[in-house]
Amino acid sequence: MNQLTPIFAALGDPTRFAIVDRLLKEGELSAGDIAQTAPISPPAFSRHLKLLREVGLVEQRSEKQKRIYSIRPEAVREISIWVMDYRKFWEASLDRLGELVDEDNQRKRGEL
Repeated sequence: MNQLTPIFAALGDPTRFAIVDRLLKEGELSAGDIAQTAPISPPAFSRHLKLLREVGLVEQRSEKQKRIYSIRPEAVREISIWVMDYRKFWEASLDRLGELVDEDNQRKRGEL
């Protein structure tokens, strides 16, 4: 879980979320292509990319004069595992709640 805290903090920023969303949808992109995602200054955009690299959400490689960015599958896998664990918890909780509501409705109708 400690590894996910900085990832979720990074995704809390709308610009960084948009960058990650675009990379997930489109795959590898150059920094220049990604920069079209948000109307901010190049230095600010570079800071967003740097932070995403530091938390391990994206990786960067060089291709001639370009910097190419992509999502790190390991980071997405960690998020997915965390979400699925809580999904199971909430589904079980909602199932129990549904059963209690059904029992209460049956009592009110005199069926129990």
